[in-house]
Amino acid sequence: MSFAPTSITMADAAQALRDGLAEIDRGNAQIDLSRLHQFDSSAVSAVLAWRRAASARGTLVQITGLPDGLRSLAVLYGVEDHLRS
Repeated sequence: MSFAPTSITMADAAQALRDGLAEIDRGNAQIDLSRLHQFDSSAVSAVLAWRRAASARGTLVQITGLPDGLRSLAVLYGVEDHLRS
């Protein structure tokens, strides 16, 4: 089963981050962003934090369904390679 947030904005990023980290702690290594309809730059930070957390636990998170707009933000910030699975 994958974790599939629908919104990651400044208003709800902290909760989305906690939810994703809880999934990683449970051993869920898949995050599906295809349902992500509302996001801003905080979504980039959340994805990077999930990657770091998984790496610290010795696991790899698979990110799927990255929206084009989020990919564009990652390119703008120079971190696109870190968001790819």
